[in-house]
Amino acid sequence: MKTFRSALLTLFALPLVALAEAPAPAAQKPAAKPAEAAAKPGKVQEDCPHPPPPADAKPASGWTLTRGEALKGAPAVKLAELLAKPQAHDGKTVRVEGQVRKACQKKGCWMELAEGQKGAGVRVTFKDYGFFVPVDSAGSAARVEGMVKVTELSEAMAKHYEAEGAMVPRGSDGKPREVQLVATGVELRR
Repeated sequence: MKTFRSALLTLFALPLVALAEAPAPAAQKPAAKPAEAAAKPGKVQEDCPHPPPPADAKPASGWTLTRGEALKGAPAVKLAELLAKPQAHDGKTVRVEGQVRKACQKKGCWMELAEGQKGAGVRVTFKDYGFFVPVDSAGSAARVEGMVKVTELSEAMAKHYEAEGAMVPRGSDGKPREVQLVATGVELRR
């Protein structure tokens, strides 16, 4: 493992060292002086390596973020109906809309859709662990397509989710049970 890490570091470090030692091209324009740059705050510096944002860039609010596959038009089910009668939808592919109550704070590998801060919600995981959502997704409106699973969690998994801030519902016997949606595609809106 140590040899692999060294080889990987060498593979990436050598080109960077070569670029750092390369002479500057003659056609390169000199960098603007700090006073000149401050005098033109709206102008992007010509030698800036970052491209300007596209003209059609969306503002911070009102955006839609898509993860996974594009939504394909699965039958829509209201979140309240899914939570009230989950067995009727078990194993079926559906589209659900709701508010993201919580999201995994480590990777964004799950999120909870719920109608409020209290009570049951639907845990959304992502098919084949193939995509994630932003860790700051809580509060976003979500549209999700995927397969419904009604499942009993192991105690270890329930504690894992709870350690990440999730609400895990427990039956009258104390066992952790929840409604899950294994998503193939997600759209988030703020």
